[in-house]
Amino acid sequence: MSLAQIFFSEFLGTAILLLLGGGVVATNLLPKSKGKDGGWLLINWGWGLAVFAAVYVAYNTGGHLNPAVTIAKVVGHMFDSSITLNGPELGAGGIAVSAANVLVYIVAQFLGAFVGAVLCWLTFKQHFDEDCDPALKLGVFSTAPEIRSYGWNTVTEAIGTAVLIIWVFVSGHTQSAIGPLGVALIIVVIGTSLGGPTGYAINPARDLGPRVAHAVLPIKGKGGSDWGYSWVPVVGPILGAIVATVIVFACGLA
Repeated sequence: MSLAQIFFSEFLGTAILLLLGGGVVATNLLPKSKGKDGGWLLINWGWGLAVFAAVYVAYNTGGHLNPAVTIAKVVGHMFDSSITLNGPELGAGGIAVSAANVLVYIVAQFLGAFVGAVLCWLTFKQHFDEDCDPALKLGVFSTAPEIRSYGWNTVTEAIGTAVLIIWVFVSGHTQSAIGPLGVALIIVVIGTSLGGPTGYAINPARDLGPRVAHAVLPIKGKGGSDWGYSWVPVVGPILGAIVATVIVFACGLA
């Protein structure tokens, strides 16, 4: 695949992810939405199905949609030089682990997340114009902890991401790989089981790209973008991805 094809695959996939994932949060939180107060399970299942759709869109590049997954592949390649960016876990092998390819993956993911968040805002524009708690409007775009403790919040994000990364590596070697549906279900269970403390970003692009969108968009009564917390859903998932990949290869699971 060319760099342009790689870019547009991950860009479109991540944009779909944030449009649908942000959309289910907006449906649950914003005033006058037909799905208002649908609850945590609605959000968990909405995000899981958003991942399901987005992985199909970006299937040719392995459907990373997440810099933590891309970084995990880079670390995995250090242990096993046969590992490529898009195989065998989620797609057909062949995209080499190179600095240029990795950079294109990650840039595409962040830009796609930004654009997906903008599209979500456009979809719910009139609802964002209604008066409500600024924290609810920010919650459509990015995550926030229920108990603010940056160290422990980072640990939570790292553990949730580690579960995802271990599954990604191990699932490709099971007798019956279940592909995008399996990824969707693991996202749902991470959310229902581990998402309560921080809202489970488990993806630096998913949080930072939309947070930037929140900061620059003309959202009525939006308040601040909580930049003090913004590093946690970036650092936590990256740490979790690295540790999980080392565990997978050290234990011979890959």
